[in-house]
Amino acid sequence: MKLEGLRVLDLSLFLPGPHLTTMLADHGAEVIKIEPPGEGEPTRHIGYRSGDASVWFRNTHRGKKSIVLDLKNKEDHARLLNLADTSDVMIEAFRPGVVERLGVDYASIAKRNRGIVYASIAGFGQTGPERLRPAHDLGIEALAGVVSLNLGRDGQPAQPHMPVADINGSMMALAGILMALYRREKTGEGDYIDISMHDATVSWLPNAVGSVFAEDRAPVVQQERSWGGHSFYQIYPTKDQKHVVLSGVEAKFIRNLLTDFDRPDLIPTALLPPGPAQETVKAFLRAKFLEKTRDEWDAWMNGRDICYAPVLDLHEALHQPQLAQRNMVFRDAEGHLHIGNPIQFKNEPAQINTAIPTMGQHNSLVGKPEEKPAS
Repeated sequence: MKLEGLRVLDLSLFLPGPHLTTMLADHGAEVIKIEPPGEGEPTRHIGYRSGDASVWFRNTHRGKKSIVLDLKNKEDHARLLNLADTSDVMIEAFRPGVVERLGVDYASIAKRNRGIVYASIAGFGQTGPERLRPAHDLGIEALAGVVSLNLGRDGQPAQPHMPVADINGSMMALAGILMALYRREKTGEGDYIDISMHDATVSWLPNAVGSVFAEDRAPVVQQERSWGGHSFYQIYPTKDQKHVVLSGVEAKFIRNLLTDFDRPDLIPTALLPPGPAQETVKAFLRAKFLEKTRDEWDAWMNGRDICYAPVLDLHEALHQPQLAQRNMVFRDAEGHLHIGNPIQFKNEPAQINTAIPTMGQHNSLVGKPEEKPAS
């Protein structure tokens, strides 16, 4: 596999770092998870369980090795440094300053291993006035302005549906690590990657910052195209109290649907910019979609060139043939469900090892402090 022979030392916990290293492990990297003594990785104990492991842990730690080290202990600290000597990538997600106090920061590691690619993932990165602010995903999304865009029908901010900051931090770190490894092929030198989940979230906003950059004002959320201001980028209830969405404002989609609904007279209005002018079309579509159930609309839309989708619950969504065909949801030999790897190569695809480590299962890899671990 593409990453065979790559050793990754992962000191991170929870979601961003473990998600990233799962992508690497699925494509052949040797990922060594460093767990703290006691409860170890917290996600071993959080949420629903499948067999003898939590679903969260099973889907973020498959194919990895587990070593338990107390980095405040002198001998365990030496063992970690020995592991770092033979590693290609090191990842940590502590608050800024912690790895320096522990003596496992980039400067300390790079003195011993000039080729190390070292990534720090933090809520706000290693610099700036917010660098020490404690925050998980929701707080970071709030400070990035994203929660203010996520309004419910009552016009109030609603709980975000996905951990955007966590996973975007993961993906930006993955991209940075692969760039640094490519550079190392040319120079022999590693690099330090400072990932801010706050930065990563803001980087996702090119289509959202128009009013801020062009007119120096916050958007009026419910009048903007992406958040309810357009009749053809909208959620509509159906007869059975489920929902469908229209998700394309291109003229062809507008013409196709309104013509098939025998309301071509509404086409000019629907083609107007988002905002109050769209209310007439929204009112018609709200009434129209209440005439059938969600599944009846799904059948009616089949074969029509209209940007439409039924709103599926998560159980329905994860059992779609589309995901099964692409191996994005699959069962392991023991019958446990897994989320697949979305990085799909033609010539050398991922070979996912679904085995998960018991805590400290691979402690024998580190041996005595003075011994170098096996490469």
